[in-house]
Amino acid sequence: MKQFRRRTRICILSLLFLSVFAPILLLYESNGFVEELSSFKRRRDLLRLNLINQEDGVGLREPILNVYKDVNADPTVSSRFQDLGVRFDDIGRGENNGFSKGNEGDLDAKGNNEHSQEEKRLLTSGIMGEVSRATLGHDQGVQPQAPRVMDAKIKEMKDQLIRAKAYLNFAMPAGNTHLIKELRLRVKELERSMGDVSKDFDLSRRALQRMRSMENSLQKSARIYPDCSSMMKKLRAMANNAEELVRVQKEQESFLIQLAGRTTPKGLHCLSMRLTAEYFALNPEERKLPSNPDVHDSNLFHFVVFSDNVLACSVVVDSTVSSAKEPGKIVFHVVTDSLNFAAFSMWFILHPPKKASVQIHNMDNFDWFSTKYDPPNTDGHGSQDPRYSSTLNHLRFYLPDIFPTLNKVVLLDHDVVVQKDLTRLWRGNMRGKVNGAVKICQGNDPAFRRMDLLLNLLDPTVGERFSNEPCTWVFGVNVFDMQEWRKRNLTSVYNKYLQLGKKKPMWKAGTLPLGWMTFYNQTMGLDQKWQIHGLGYSSGIKQEDIEQAAVIHYDGVMKPWLDIGIEKYKTYWRKHVEFNHPYLQQCNIA
Repeated sequence: MKQFRRRTRICILSLLFLSVFAPILLLYESNGFVEELSSFKRRRDLLRLNLINQEDGVGLREPILNVYKDVNADPTVSSRFQDLGVRFDDIGRGENNGFSKGNEGDLDAKGNNEHSQEEKRLLTSGIMGEVSRATLGHDQGVQPQAPRVMDAKIKEMKDQLIRAKAYLNFAMPAGNTHLIKELRLRVKELERSMGDVSKDFDLSRRALQRMRSMENSLQKSARIYPDCSSMMKKLRAMANNAEELVRVQKEQESFLIQLAGRTTPKGLHCLSMRLTAEYFALNPEERKLPSNPDVHDSNLFHFVVFSDNVLACSVVVDSTVSSAKEPGKIVFHVVTDSLNFAAFSMWFILHPPKKASVQIHNMDNFDWFSTKYDPPNTDGHGSQDPRYSSTLNHLRFYLPDIFPTLNKVVLLDHDVVVQKDLTRLWRGNMRGKVNGAVKICQGNDPAFRRMDLLLNLLDPTVGERFSNEPCTWVFGVNVFDMQEWRKRNLTSVYNKYLQLGKKKPMWKAGTLPLGWMTFYNQTMGLDQKWQIHGLGYSSGIKQEDIEQAAVIHYDGVMKPWLDIGIEKYKTYWRKHVEFNHPYLQQCNIA
């Protein structure tokens, strides 16, 4: 009995001891762990990379000593993305993510350097911010956007998922299989609870409970794996693997976008074939467009379009005529090739413009052209893209020969939509210049491109004549004084540079650099409201700027008639397309 009482007293004293000192011990233990966890958080390197969320830990290879070492850019990468100022090899490197070589060296040497506040802010944005800014719309000159601020709880949950997956990638010691199962369960629960939520107030109570459960599991893992250098090494291997994956995917994306931009959609090909068949089914006397005896009158407003896309050309004609105050004085000269001549003729036979006149010219009927024009060597300029090597693009430099009786014309690209009356362009004073175009000046336009981007100014022939002047221009809406053009004989200037470019690399593919060279010091700047460009590559153009412009230009790869076109800009183009036309419906053009 005495022994029983003695044991009872011992148990009571033990319980009293535990009730008094256990909270103190737990508090001490918790404080110690908090310090360890805080130290660990300061030392982790790239835990906020969103791409690591998809990392499964298979096939990881150790990173080289200098993970962010500069490498040479692949010259085959699309120049469109280079215009954006984004190189694929730069994604995730120091210059894009706030890392310098000094910081990197300290990280490799110590493994415990503390990030500055600026580095933490940049790490929060992650690689995904860079990738989203480089995609297409991308096109060129896109202003980088500020990273989206994430709520604290959501950010902490994402960090927990990254840490848990990093622990799962370690070689787990024997006897810790229960921890592996627990972490995997926590990861599934937390991912299911988060879903697509991006705000803290959208989180459910269960999600917060699972976040606390995940933190407890991570605390257990931290006790088992206190070696932070191993954690750092594994995370950097994961980051390196993710960066390589992003680089490969970006290269594939660039190739597919460029391929889609140079390919004729099946619907447009179907439309052209149906119109061609309908044209040749007509009697010869029915194939003629309504003629205007004054079509060459210099007092009329003459527009010229070079195109092989019947639907795009119809939009240009319809939008120009519907916006004009005097449509009866408008004459459209559409120049195409023999393959599309029948389709163009049939379309305008079925849809003659209101009061305006249309002439369809077949370039193969220009007998003089074969003796004057020698196609550029596209191989020497790194392009097989038909958009650059097309003869129709080079025909614009022979306007005085095509229309010998005209004194002034307005050249429109077939990827524009006219919103206001353009006949005022004939009343402007050209001040002795040949070309009138909207200029792009550095500081005023994010799409500004210096001349050395397309011209080889290191070549003595080019460098002595041209310089990186503050403003350049683009085709789209151009007013040409044909009399001054003939007087200065600029077509021969174009041919001279065309031939020189075959012997040595003087300019890149396309007609824009040749236009810069031909009309150098011969271009007068038009008011900025005459044209707004970039709708084929930039998604950040303001709606009010678009609505105020007289002409909107879909320059770039993402044309409005392609599936890759920027959806929010297609409305301006679609309102001039007759989608209820039976041919368009049969060809599934919508």
